[in-house]
Formats: sequence, structure tokens, C-alpha cells
Amino acid sequence: MKRRNFTQAFALGAGAAALHQGNGATAAEEGKPRKVPAIKPKELEKLVTVEDFVPIAKKNLPKATFDYITTGSEAEVTLNENRRAFEKIQFMPPILHGISQANLGTTVLKQPISVPVILAPVAGQQMFHTDGGRAAARAAGAMGTIYGVSSSVGNTPEEIAQAAKGPLWFQIYMPKERTVARQLIKRVEKSGYKAIILTVDLGERKDQDLRNGFALPKDMLYDHLKGVGFDVRKSMSYDELSKFNAQAWDLWLSWDVIKWVRSVTNLPIILKGVLAANDAKKAVSLGVDAIVVSNHGGRRLDGVPASIAMLDNVVKAVGQKAEVYLDSGVRRGSDVFKALARGAKAVLVGRAYAWALAAGGEPAVKRAIQILREQLELTMVSSGCSNVSQITPELLLN
Repeated sequence: MKRRNFTQAFALGAGAAALHQGNGATAAEEGKPRKVPAIKPKELEKLVTVEDFVPIAKKNLPKATFDYITTGSEAEVTLNENRRAFEKIQFMPPILHGISQANLGTTVLKQPISVPVILAPVAGQQMFHTDGGRAAARAAGAMGTIYGVSSSVGNTPEEIAQAAKGPLWFQIYMPKERTVARQLIKRVEKSGYKAIILTVDLGERKDQDLRNGFALPKDMLYDHLKGVGFDVRKSMSYDELSKFNAQAWDLWLSWDVIKWVRSVTNLPIILKGVLAANDAKKAVSLGVDAIVVSNHGGRRLDGVPASIAMLDNVVKAVGQKAEVYLDSGVRRGSDVFKALARGAKAVLVGRAYAWALAAGGEPAVKRAIQILREQLELTMVSSGCSNVSQITPELLLN
């Protein structure tokens, strides 16, 4: 694989989307914002799992965009293992516990939330729905939880903050120009965001995206780069923007990046993309406030372990020095319960609400969160847990 193409493929993980210089501009036309038909409230009520949004999203979206959300890297071993690992974990609920209802509220980084489900940063949301991240932000706020804003969501941090009705975290991919990165973080602080998410599992080679020639439309790519703070011009061609994008991001990060981020902000730092206990220990020693155990939903290096399989090791390694969250493979409220039982403070979901956003915008994202909430509450009641603090490892067999 030529270094230029290798860098471009890696750049997709840093909020890029230029895969093929030859046909990218043509393929990108498919990814332009679509006006998603509204789903009537009665129809939304008929959707009972987050997977129920998938066929609607598939119908609403161009194939390349749907595949971008849904598929994983290479042979999709990790994508599938995320689900298999959850399915292998069994419950051991007590009987005759007398619990009839549960309080799902908790706190993350001292922020109260009504349910331990956070919307993970997801790139390119204007390709899924014309209102994109603004719709997701409103939905998260309405449901009493946090929206993790991707730096490549398709809106500026200020636009999302203006639309949001609840707390926001900002996920940053690191520009090579540290002046741009510093200014971006200061904008985020000024806009009232509550934490910085630093994603460190970078680079992806998704076979289906390559087959589809998946790419951002020129206008979206320009808006993304401009919104981050790069010096790009409307007059630049698609090829020029793609080349700029491919070299704009620092994709070969070292541990020094944590020190740098800590030097420019007092906001809590959340490190996303950790699987190894030793890495978690080192991150905490460098001042990280929270760890997200994540393999990026199977979108990065294929063949790494399922996130839920590594969670227990990270929790034990970190102890009380930082909060630990789980990302990757969560599709049901019972998965949330399993993650909490293994020591996670909360979970992050990505595809679960990306499909919903594509299926019906803000109301559908609310419904997706509600479904996970209802499923979690049932699991808690069935396991004798009246609040999330009572969800313990003893309630699981594996």
C-alpha cells in the first residue's frame, strides 16, 4: 500500500473521508445531506430494539453512507467479536428480591445523568440526517444524558453547543498544527463543554468503504476543515482539499499528547481507545480523568479483543484513580448492565444512535435511548437492583 494512500486511509479515523483521489468526488455525491422522512410517534413506539432502526436507515441512506455506519474493518473479526463476547456473559439473578422499579441515574465526572448511556462521538452525522449532530445533541439533552461531539461531526463546536439542551463532551483528533488544536480547545471551553475526549486508536481500513469509494462531499469536507480552524479556501478543488486533509492530522501520536492537552486545558481528559491494563495505568499517571475501554466498534485494527472482554482488567488496574467507561458492541440495555457489573461507570453507544438518526432524526434518537433505558430497567428489576450502585459482578456468571 503506497504511503500516500495509507495516510489517507488512516486520516479517515481523524475525521477525514478522502479515500480515492480518482473517484472520490463522484462517490461523495452520494453522501450529501438527505432530508430524512419523519417517523410518526405511533410508528416509533413499534420499534422495540435499536436494531429495528437498521432497515429504515438502510432504506433512507445511500449504500456507501449506510455501509460507513454499519461495517467494520477488514474481515470484521473484532466487529463480530464485540457482540459474541456480550452474548457469552450470562446472568445469575437472585430470586424473591421484592424489587419492582429501578433508579437508572448516575454521575460521570460529577455530572448527573438519568441513564448510564452516553452518545459516543460519531463522524459525518450530516450525511445521516440534515440536522446531524444538532439533532443528536437535542435528543441526548432531552433524555438526560451526555452527547459526545466528534470534531468531524459536520458542525462547529459552537453550532452544537447552541443547539444542545444538555451537557457536551468534545472529542478531538489532533491537528499537526498545535496552534489550531489549542484554539479549538479554547473554543470548546468557551462554548461550555464539560470534558475533552482524546481518541487514540487511530487508523482504519474498511474494505466496504474502499469498495464504495466512500468520501465526504466537497462542501462537507471544506466545512469540516474550516470548522476545526484550518486555513482552507472555498476556491480549493476537491483534490486540493483531500490532499490537505490527508496531511493535516497528527496520526502518529505518542504519550506526550496527553501532557500537551493537559497543559492547555483544565477540563477533564477522557482517553478513548484503551484495551490494555498497563496503558490505562500509564494514562492515569499522566493526568487522565477517565478511560474509555474501546476498540472503536471494530472500525480500527481488526483482530483486537472485544472491549467487554478487556474491561475487567482495566477497571482493576485503574482502581479509584479514574472513571472507566465501556464502548463498542452495545446494542441492548442488558449489555449496559453487563458492562456496569464489570465495573464500568457508564457505556458509550455509537451505531445504536447513528442508525436511529438516519432513520428519523431527533425523535428516533430519543426513542433509541428510551429503548436502551427500558431494557436496562427490566434487567435491573429482574436482577434485584433498585439503583445502579447495586449492579455488581456477583450478578453475572461469566
